[in-house]
This record gives sequence, structure tokens and C-alpha cells, in this order.
Amino acid sequence: MGVATAKAKEIKTWENVEVQRSASEAEKKSKEDLLIKDEIIERYSNPPADTPYYLEYSYHVLGDVEDKIVLDYGCGTGDNSVLLANRGAKVIGVDISPDLLVLAEKRLEAHKYKNKAEFRVGSAHELPLKDESVDVVFGMAIMHHLELETASKEVFRVLKKGGRAIFQEPVRNSKLIKFVRNLIPYEQLDLSPFERPLTDKELEEFAKDFSSYKSRPFSLPFVNLVEVLGLSDKLYDRSVELDKKLLQSIGFLDYYASVKVIEMTK
Repeated sequence: MGVATAKAKEIKTWENVEVQRSASEAEKKSKEDLLIKDEIIERYSNPPADTPYYLEYSYHVLGDVEDKIVLDYGCGTGDNSVLLANRGAKVIGVDISPDLLVLAEKRLEAHKYKNKAEFRVGSAHELPLKDESVDVVFGMAIMHHLELETASKEVFRVLKKGGRAIFQEPVRNSKLIKFVRNLIPYEQLDLSPFERPLTDKELEEFAKDFSSYKSRPFSLPFVNLVEVLGLSDKLYDRSVELDKKLLQSIGFLDYYASVKVIEMTK
């Protein structure tokens, strides 16, 4: 079996497992309220550049997308599709799970954004989009599910010249932190068996064909500990503010961050 054939077979295995897992996820979420609270929509409508929260920062980097075509890459049930449509984008949501896309369509319709978005069942490794047809690719916690070399080529292919790709991803560079993390008896629910934290090296390799690459780190280990222990929201917010100050003032701590927001330009 050739290398390309073996890789394609492995990707297909990943995707089949993900479709099955997502069907179970969709069944659980179908019982939930699909409406997103107004204060959450407002929170991501125009967040500041110095926000200490990584999802807010992702939406800051997004900038003005009024009437631009934005690919919600791995859109799931359409949470980000709503926020993108609220920013004036023409949203194309792609996900491998037809079950999740049914909920995404219902969510957009509930928010009266049905005419601002369309959803397509498709693989992140083989996007159902034409070459250079998208202004922005927006992917929140999707890359770490994927075969990176194949996904990078697809993201590059569908972006227009000068288009941007924005990703928010879990990272784990430190072998020591990885070891300590494995000692903690905590397991996140609904994990895909193929997902894994990425490294800075992998992110940079993903961006090698792009003309520019920017990265900002978030979430040193103590922030994750506060979250895992379920401590108060007030303490969590304080830890996030401290996290920002430490990462801004002590450069080498970047290596120990557990989340990166990256922006690439074609």
C-alpha cells in the first residue's frame, strides 16, 4: 500500500469514528435550547485587542467581515455560525456530521439568520468548495482533530489571495506538563479518540505555505487547574487576567501556554 493510500485510509477511519461520535452528540444537543443568549452574542460582536479570553480574541482578529464569505470550518451545531452571521458575514458552514448540521440549520433559523448561512456536509480534508472562493476560514478547535498536511492544503486552496485563516487550538509543547497532566484523574467527555493537543512546531508547519503567520498564547497551567477544579467564576476571571499579564511580560512562558490563537494570510 502506498503512503498516499495509507494516509487516505487513516483519514477515512478518523472521519467514520467522528461521524458516529457526532451522531451521539447531536442526539444530546437536540434536547437543548438552540438560542444563544443576547449577552453572549454581544460579547463576541466587537471584543477588544487586549482581551485575556482566547475566544474573544479570535473574534477580535476576525475584524470586519461584513458581506465577506466566511467558512465556519467544522461548524458543528452552528454556535460560531450565529456569531459570524451577526457580524454580517456570509457564512458557509462545513461539517462531516449531517446530524450536527440539522441542528445548525435550526439554530440559524431560530436566530433569523437562515438567509445569512448555508451548510454543507463535507470533509475538512476535502472541502466541498471551489478554489479561491472564501475570504476567511474560521476554525475553532478543529485542527487538532485533523491530518494537518492535508487540511492545510485544503484551507490554502479555498482561500482567496490575501484571504485569512484564523484558528484557536489546544497546544502542549512541554513534555513535563504533558506528563503531569496525564497524572490528573480528569477526563473530558465526548472526546474523539483521534484528537490530541498540537505543538508550536505543528502549527508553524501547517502555515508554511502562507505569506504571514501570527500567534498569541493563552492559558498557562494554573488557569486550566482552576477550571478543572470547578472553582468560582470570579477566581477564574482573576486567573485569566493574571495569565495575560504573565504571558505579556515573561516571554519564555509562551512555551507553556495551552491554547494558541493563530492568524495566517494567503
